[in-house]
Amino acid sequence: MTAKRPATRRTTDSAVPKPRPKAKAKAKTGTKKKSTPGKQAARPKGKPSLRDVVLAALAELKAVNVRELDVRGITDITDTMVVASGTSDRHVKSIADRVLQRCKEAGFRPYGMEGERDGEWVLLDLQDVVLHVMLPRVREFYALEKLWEGGAAA
Repeated sequence: MTAKRPATRRTTDSAVPKPRPKAKAKAKTGTKKKSTPGKQAARPKGKPSLRDVVLAALAELKAVNVRELDVRGITDITDTMVVASGTSDRHVKSIADRVLQRCKEAGFRPYGMEGERDGEWVLLDLQDVVLHVMLPRVREFYALEKLWEGGAAA
């Protein structure tokens, strides 16, 4: 006859704390590391600016005739207005979607997007940057660059 073991609770691996590996003791030698004059320590890259994210996404999808307008002295709505063109309504939608996607990945929260259903003119509001992606004929008709470049004179 064999003796029965007492019933025990089984725990999963995730519930059991794993021991930490012991830190190795560093030997102190009294000599300092020599720095080489031509080499610098690699610095971690900072978070890219919203403007850089938008312009990179526009270049990635080959937006046509990209213009960046500094409107800080003209309006309180935004700091930078970017106007770009797409070759077709599908291209316009794709450009706006990619910019939106890249901004979200970089941690910037968009306020809104208008016009994506029709695809002739899509406006993307990112607070500090407002992006207008248009078909060339729509862009020529509204001439936003002339309106915002002229400032108060327009």
